[in-house]
Amino acid sequence: MTLRVLLVDDLISMHSLMRDLFAAVGGVQLVATASNEGEAKLWLEDHPAAWDVAVLDLVLQEGSGMGVIGPCKVHHPAGRVAVFSSYVTPVIRQHCINLGADAVFGKDESAQFITWLHGLADSGS
Repeated sequence: MTLRVLLVDDLISMHSLMRDLFAAVGGVQLVATASNEGEAKLWLEDHPAAWDVAVLDLVLQEGSGMGVIGPCKVHHPAGRVAVFSSYVTPVIRQHCINLGADAVFGKDESAQFITWLHGLADSGS
């Protein structure tokens, strides 16, 4: 089974980088990208079960990844939500978990993020 990923990040260069990363992990496909909170929420409404994992940056040009966590869980309760951001602190990590994120990684924790994602792909979650 291929793990379908929604990426929410305002840096277009990150979209390409993450696409390459997902291809390297194997069993992971980038199915959609959104650059801001509003765009992500609209996509989630229109495609409620068209993804398995949402990967969210916290700081977006418009809105925040934190504002996308809840809608992810509403539109696809079985979907997994991972925050992957440069702005992760212990307090922010806990807040994201409290909002419903399944995992929170700083961008300096990319190896742990890849391991987590690979585990999901291997388990077919």
